[in-house]
This record gives sequence, C-alpha cells and structure tokens, in this order.
Amino acid sequence: MNASRKPAAGRPTITRRKLLQSTMAAGAGLTILPSGVLAGPNPPSNKLNIAVIGAWGRARAHFKSIQNENVVALCDVDEQNLAKAAETFPGAKHYVDWRKCLQQKGIDAVVCSTTDHTHAFIANWALNRDMHVYCEKPLANTVEEARVVRAKWLSKKDKLATQVGTQRHAHPNFDRVREMILDGAVGTLQHVHAWGDRELRYNTSYLPPAGDPPAHLHYDLWIGPSPMHPYNPGYFGGCLKWNMFWDFGGGQIGDMGSHTMDLAWYPIDASLPTTAEAFGEDFNPDITPVDMTATFEHPANDWRPAIKVTWYQGAHGKARKEMDPFKNGHGALFVGDKAMLAAGFTNHKLLPLKEGGSLDHYTPRPQSEQIPPMGGFQEQWVNACKGDLKCACDFKYSGDAIEQMLLGLIAYRVGEKLQYDSKAGRVTNNGPANELLSRKYRDGWVLDG
Repeated sequence: MNASRKPAAGRPTITRRKLLQSTMAAGAGLTILPSGVLAGPNPPSNKLNIAVIGAWGRARAHFKSIQNENVVALCDVDEQNLAKAAETFPGAKHYVDWRKCLQQKGIDAVVCSTTDHTHAFIANWALNRDMHVYCEKPLANTVEEARVVRAKWLSKKDKLATQVGTQRHAHPNFDRVREMILDGAVGTLQHVHAWGDRELRYNTSYLPPAGDPPAHLHYDLWIGPSPMHPYNPGYFGGCLKWNMFWDFGGGQIGDMGSHTMDLAWYPIDASLPTTAEAFGEDFNPDITPVDMTATFEHPANDWRPAIKVTWYQGAHGKARKEMDPFKNGHGALFVGDKAMLAAGFTNHKLLPLKEGGSLDHYTPRPQSEQIPPMGGFQEQWVNACKGDLKCACDFKYSGDAIEQMLLGLIAYRVGEKLQYDSKAGRVTNNGPANELLSRKYRDGWVLDG
C-alpha cells in the first residue's frame, strides 16, 4: 500500500458490500448488531449499563450521548453534583467513592470525568473488571500511570473499547491535515511544532487551610491517592483551579496541551520518543510551569524519517503563534523540505518555505479518497462498545501522546536532555529523572486494584 494512502486510525474504511447491507437494513428500520441479529434502533438488549464517575462539570458533555443507554450508577465526591445529575438519570444508584461504584454488578462501561489525579486509577480499575472506558483527558498524571493503563488495555483490546476525551479530534479538519501530511504536502516531514498560549497564574503555592469542607463535599475522597492538603475552596471552581498543582494535575500539559498535541500527533504516526529536553520558567515545587518549551526526538517509521516534535506553552506559545497565519492560540506547524502546513483545530493553510516559493508539488486527494468523517466523538465510543471496539483516541494512541508530554515535564524538572528507553520505560542517563516517572500514593490507594 502506498504510504500516502494509508487508512487513518479510528476511521474504518467502508466497502460497497457493507454500505449496501447497512442501507438495506436502515430502509427496514433495522440495525445489524455485532452478533448479526437484527433489532430495533436501540432495543433494551443492546443498551449499555453505564456508570458515570465524576457526575457534573465536564460530565454534562456526555449526557446527550448516553441518555439512550442505561445509566445505572452515578458517582461524585460532591453530593450536590450527584443530586443535579440524578435529575437527568433518576434511576441510577449513587456513590461518593468510585471504588465502591465499580463494585456494582452489571456495569458494562464507565465514563470518567473526575480530576486528573484519579483518571488512571479509575480507568485501570474499570479495565480490570472488563468494563469499556471513556476517560477525559489526560489519561494519566505520570509516565508510569500512562504505561500501566495502556498495557492493561492492550491486553484486553479485543473485547473492550476505550476513548480519551480529546473531542476536538472529531472535527473534519483533523482528517484534512493528516491527509496533507501523508500525501506529501510539506514534502519530507522534518519538525512538528505545537503550542498553546494560555498564561493563567492563580497561585504560587499550595493553598493554606481555610476551615472545614462543606458537609456535601467528601474532601478526603477528592484528594484520593494524592498527598493530603488542607481544604481550601480555591481548589474548586473549574479544572484550571486545581490542575496547576503537581499533586493534582499536569497544568497546561494535561489541559489544552492534550488537545493540541492530538492535532500534531494524529498526522505523524509517532511511536514513543527516544529523547526529551525542556526549559522554561524557574521550577516551583508546588506549581507546574506556565512558560515552557519541550522538544522530543522520534524514530523513523515506514513512511517518514526521524523527526522532532516541539511543544511550547504560555509565553513561549504566544511567540510561536506569530508564525501562524491564523494566529491560533492553540495550533501546530508541520515543517518539511518543500513547504509548511499551519493548522488549528478548525483551520489549516499550506505555506511555502520562503516568500514567493512554489506549492506546485502538492495536489489534494480527491474527495472520494478522503478519510470518512467520524461523526460524534462520544457516540463513536458508545457504538464501538457495541461493535468493532475501534476508537480514534484509544488508550494506545492517547497513552503514547500523554507519556511523551509528561516526559517533557520531567526533562524540565531535571534540566537535562533525557535519553529514553521507551520499551523499558526508563531514562538511561539520569537517575533522578527515573524517580519522577511515578509518584507515591497515600495509604489505601492502589493503581492496579
């Protein structure tokens, strides 16, 4: 197969025979289920029993896509959030501890929308119980967590569907950018730049004690596996309030960095990097960096040579977006030996390497050969749970991407270029860096439960 026409991950090709079969069934008001049994649009026997863990905030974005399934459990450390979610799903059982929620019999699938520092735990525990998992980004808060969850899913990928919540991936622009890179729009790919320009700074240290938590908030469960910090309402009110702290998130990396790296990651078919180096503002033991640049080296694959991938955030990201004709606050630039491709989540433009340069080397592929649209991102996961198990942003694809980004944070912390053995998951030239690949959990909390 020509490398420029490789099918994209998560976008299955449709044969004429399959298209005719599905069209005939649709005409009869029927659906061909994975078992080959004909049934109505969503009969009771084909509905998923879903647990929603983290029941408000970002979880609300999933309500529409799962409202025709059986939502049998709701879990949230805030009982007020549980009450609000119960208005939409009145028949579900309620939990404040996700570990107890996952013990409920008959759960087929889990939607996880909790704080970042519990994502890998919930995902891994659910996989251990043979549950399909949709997990909001980022999949993990450490390199070790990413590797554990990815390995667990790979051992069960023939029976479980997984998706990480980088929902912008469903925009057709992602497919057009991938096609252009595969089809040689920039020539031979050499370097990919991705950036985000947010410079939010709420605090400079962990927050001081501020009384007791409200009765409806189970604060000890919110802290979960992380070191205990005294209650302060400043940790609440949106993900950007808590994910800047090392014990609770990865800052920019875990937030918009996950979305933007997805834009860069999808077209390049990258494996894990062999090196990571980074620099930025002075290290703060409490707060993740706002301004930082991280560069990774990736080995060649079967259609491109070895390349570099660089991530810029904060002020560094603001400087990079000036090279973008759209001035995207979050975007990517693919640089080859013939041209450059600038892209945001919803736009892209091919640029010559120098002013007045030619772009005659590239001809867009015909519409008939374009990657077919995904449709709804959450809906793809629901359908995959009932069908072929294929999702665009599964735990391999997204696990690799976040492992790379988290390596960048480690390189920033130690201030040295890291040589990385991706097979072993070890840094080979810096002992202290290896200590940062994982984190210590509070007593009573285990990742592989």
